[in-house]
Amino acid sequence: MSNLEKEIKAYALKNALEFGKADASKILPKLFQHGLKKEEIKGIMPKIKKIVDEVNKLSPEDRQTIYANYDKIVKVHEEKEKTLPELQNIKSKKVILRAAPFPSGALHLGNMKTFILNSLYAEKYKGKLLLVMDDTIGSEEKPIEKEAYSLIEEAFNWLGIKYNRKIIYKSDRLKIYYKYAENLIKKNKAYVCHCKQELLRENRAKGIECGCRQFPPSIQSKRWKEMFKMKEGSAVLRIKTSMLHPNPAFRDRVLFKISDRSHPRTEKKFRVWPTLEMSWAVDDHLLKITHIIRGNDLAIESDMEKYLWDIFKWKHPELIHTGFLNIEGVKLSKSKARAEVKSGEYLGWDDPRTWSMQSLARRGITQEAIKEFIKEIGLNRHDITVPIESLYAINRKIIDAKASRYSLVVKPVKLSIKNSPDIKSIEIPLHPDKEEKRNVNIKDIYISEEDFKKFQGKEIRLLHLYNIKFDKEVLFASLENKDIPKINWVSDFVEVEVLMPEGVWRKGIADADISKLKKDSMIQFERFGFVRYDSKKNINGKDIYRFWFAHR
Repeated sequence: MSNLEKEIKAYALKNALEFGKADASKILPKLFQHGLKKEEIKGIMPKIKKIVDEVNKLSPEDRQTIYANYDKIVKVHEEKEKTLPELQNIKSKKVILRAAPFPSGALHLGNMKTFILNSLYAEKYKGKLLLVMDDTIGSEEKPIEKEAYSLIEEAFNWLGIKYNRKIIYKSDRLKIYYKYAENLIKKNKAYVCHCKQELLRENRAKGIECGCRQFPPSIQSKRWKEMFKMKEGSAVLRIKTSMLHPNPAFRDRVLFKISDRSHPRTEKKFRVWPTLEMSWAVDDHLLKITHIIRGNDLAIESDMEKYLWDIFKWKHPELIHTGFLNIEGVKLSKSKARAEVKSGEYLGWDDPRTWSMQSLARRGITQEAIKEFIKEIGLNRHDITVPIESLYAINRKIIDAKASRYSLVVKPVKLSIKNSPDIKSIEIPLHPDKEEKRNVNIKDIYISEEDFKKFQGKEIRLLHLYNIKFDKEVLFASLENKDIPKINWVSDFVEVEVLMPEGVWRKGIADADISKLKKDSMIQFERFGFVRYDSKKNINGKDIYRFWFAHR
């Protein structure tokens, strides 16, 4: 047996012991975390299914006995998954990190990853984490949203991220950045440029210096002061670099630009705004940041920060870059979410299609699961694609033991069962691992339209009740719990709606007992999935119980 097959069997056995039956969809995410690539799925799935089938045929006792031989494989991998690699250069100083969200909307799983990593490392080294709102003016395509400030703070607090109590806003620090801009001009390291973008692009490509660059610092200082009265787009402050730098994009980059757009916090008090690398070069020094964890997409900004630090002769913090987090089957886009929220297409920033922290919380994805999910991914140096089932598997493990079981039927069909036993009520376990039961009154029986069509001509079991057979009529078959398909049913019911991750409401009926649930209760609709009880609404005198779908 190959090492990969041993891994599959180890996780299949563990899965079967935890949930009573191994599930191939729960094995695959583990393999992704250990290097399996997306293109390898097709070839590996038959092996997973074969091994899962073999494990499911074993008795619980045999599974336990065999698992003892595979337990170490799981333990070794789990230890690797949960250990963050050490940071460099931490011996002689207190670790200070920063989380720097740009307030253009709610934070989703992709952009939250870096902030969570910074938080986890601050905890690991008993250091400090600063929350800095990266609210320079942004762009017309990606503007700052006033509500984003509170959405970001809300997400950090919900996740339990411990940051320095006082939030730092870049929009409060403009005069500090101006001071260092003037210092760069005096050092003959920056100049005011009036050239058109097209000309600059052409000069960069050819390695030709701009004519504006030739003026001495005294003239540049005057031009800098004039910038504050000039029209938007007519001038920028540029850093002086080698025009022969291997990367044309690095040559004479912009440090400040003019913008007449109103800022949510400062309105039109300031017109000259720093770029990301200028503001961060100054702040990372003044805030005494020791380690910077940021995405690979900011590599050129990191290089520019280093260049500016060297001009000022400042000590460099440790720079660590990490790859993008892509979620297989999920499109993460703050810009798209912002557009859909504004248009009214989405319910709001907590719409499940935004994948924001607010939406995940409302679905019942726990903060513990999200942090563990990011911790297992760790400091990936390259872009990584992870199936969303990886997050769901962690969350399932956290909520499964507490989630009571109920029955839901979508598109209900009322059955007329011939010769059914006269059963007035039955007791059904609230949870397979608990003794507590709930009483269900038996009246008319409803099953889903899908099951009604699917099992024509077959014998099936109404879960926890008895067997029926679909013939020309629906017949009572037996009370015996045979090894035959089991389906959900509902008798004494209330009406429900479940909001699915794709933004669609699924309507149905569920056990009347759910009317006793407290808001935010996590339950499992058997053979449907885990859901969070959200609210009750009354339409035309009828109560409708609303749930948000978490996962299967």
